[in-house]
Amino acid sequence: MATHTSTVFTPDTVPQAPEDPLFGLMAAYRKDTFEKKVDLGIGAYRDDNAKPWVLPVVQKVFNADERLRKDPNLNHEYLPIAGLADFTSAAQKLILGPHSHAIKDKRVASFQTISGTGAVHLGARFLSDFYKRPESQPVYFSSPTWANHHQIFSKAYLPINSYPYFSTSTKGLDFEGMRSAIDQAPKGSIILLHVCAHNPTGVDPTREQWVEIAKVVRARNHFPFFDCAYQGFASGNLENDAWAVRYFVDQGFELCVAQSFAKNIGLYGERAGAFHFVTGAASDAEQTIGRIAYQLAIIQRSEI
Repeated sequence: MATHTSTVFTPDTVPQAPEDPLFGLMAAYRKDTFEKKVDLGIGAYRDDNAKPWVLPVVQKVFNADERLRKDPNLNHEYLPIAGLADFTSAAQKLILGPHSHAIKDKRVASFQTISGTGAVHLGARFLSDFYKRPESQPVYFSSPTWANHHQIFSKAYLPINSYPYFSTSTKGLDFEGMRSAIDQAPKGSIILLHVCAHNPTGVDPTREQWVEIAKVVRARNHFPFFDCAYQGFASGNLENDAWAVRYFVDQGFELCVAQSFAKNIGLYGERAGAFHFVTGAASDAEQTIGRIAYQLAIIQRSEI
């Protein structure tokens, strides 16, 4: 019988953390025995009986399982640190466009990640380690934003702040408040921007407003960090929903994009995501992105 030993991990050193509100709601829903209960928690595809609904395109892949098993290239060997090249290449083209000059110029580094959370984390860790912030410039989120943004960037030891976003009076975008706050942020701050179908408000800037946002970000020498979890949800068109990212890239911004396929393809449990870093179109862009990719790989290998 083991000798009784007191733990060194007392409540003073490891306090009880509060339950995650969203996943706590999911657990409460599962425990509820009420027949007419309705799940208003995590946004996920459901059929008329509130059962999980698998998209036809995903079901088609599942049905091709036998063909996949016979594919000699699927041998369960270790993938490269950056992930499956076919996947990251397709993810690149989906968000940056199949004719993206950044892709053609080989100034994009892409990594397969554990959904959007892993992608945001990878970007946060890289910026925490390598983005020069002599005045401890913070990361600016929209108010409100996806709750996990706060935890991810805080755990990466980056200070956080916010810019106005949703107007409770108009039920729309507080564009002037947003633009003004970004303009007043310390030069060189990190500005996190939702690509489309803003979480949690669903309110997005117009293309004209995105142009103005880009001007302010450029004038203040900020670093844009795009988070894309709902491409295709805002307009029903994948190309339209990626417009903001592609515009910033065309304007020559150095930026990064966290990309999730949990919602728009319904791959929740598969944790499918990607992270992309785009460097500027300088003469040494290939060398620059090579160095960045190497450091991202070290973070990916050691943490994920």
